[in-house]
Amino acid sequence: MAMENSRKKQVYLFYCDECEDLARKVASQSDFINLQTIKWRSFADGFPNIFINNAQDLRGQHVAFLASFSSQAVIFEQLSVIYALPRLFVASFTLVLPFFPTGSFERMEEEGDVATAFTLARMLTNIPISRGGPTSLVIYDIHALQERFYFGDHVLPVFETGIPLLKQRLHQLSDSDKIVIAFPDDGAWKRFHKQLDHFPTVVCAKVREGDKRIVRIKEGNPSGCHVVIVDDLVQSGGTLIECQKVLAAHGAAKVSAYVTHGVFPKRSWERFTHKNDCSENAFAYFWITDSCPMTVKDIANKAPFEVISLAGSIADALQI
Repeated sequence: MAMENSRKKQVYLFYCDECEDLARKVASQSDFINLQTIKWRSFADGFPNIFINNAQDLRGQHVAFLASFSSQAVIFEQLSVIYALPRLFVASFTLVLPFFPTGSFERMEEEGDVATAFTLARMLTNIPISRGGPTSLVIYDIHALQERFYFGDHVLPVFETGIPLLKQRLHQLSDSDKIVIAFPDDGAWKRFHKQLDHFPTVVCAKVREGDKRIVRIKEGNPSGCHVVIVDDLVQSGGTLIECQKVLAAHGAAKVSAYVTHGVFPKRSWERFTHKNDCSENAFAYFWITDSCPMTVKDIANKAPFEVISLAGSIADALQI
């Protein structure tokens, strides 16, 4: 154990306001993580007036920043800090951005479409190199596998996943021997099936019928099982609801869902909460991680939601 500790590095961890709870959880995982603070002030015109506390003490230290790009409004102020920290003569710099928010906008379907996932990747690629070399960029369950190639050589992307945490949780369930994993489409299957291949699986697909796109079961049998729909993120939740209906119609005993990133714009999570009448169509569990801190605050103690924290996984990633 002493040998293992001697190889660990002390990390100075900064964070944006939104991520304070998650940063505290990360720090509680390890004596080798020291939480640091930033004064996030603004000038009268609303533009940032930021001060990094204890900047002199960072020389020669391993430094990390925990970011949340939940809205365009907070990206600029955080980028200002992310660009400044590596220049303070730090030994290494790690950026933890659990949710890469523009990840679902990666395709150009016609001339004029702007692939904003590529834009954000370029902005992050331009983080200055620290004395220790390129920035390590830790992202969880990025939306499209090809996005790993969007980053240039000035950053080293580290792609992590929340799936091991889901598997731990599933093993704790009383019906863990009756679990079937369902993927809402081929994209989700491609992303996750190798990590979940010891579970029976169901693959759904959206098919066009007239003007409507309807969810159908493409392969697998959910009958009599606790079916857990797995995807990387949820926005409105419409696809998950359609999947739940079709799985229940095919005999699923219970349906739950897991997404790494609970984005839920416009409080769309409300569609999933258990109302007093608790309809048959309700999800038994809806697991998300704390990659989207605003959602975590909103859904606290509301069934069927349960938050699986990335804190331990992030603490481990800071030691890479």
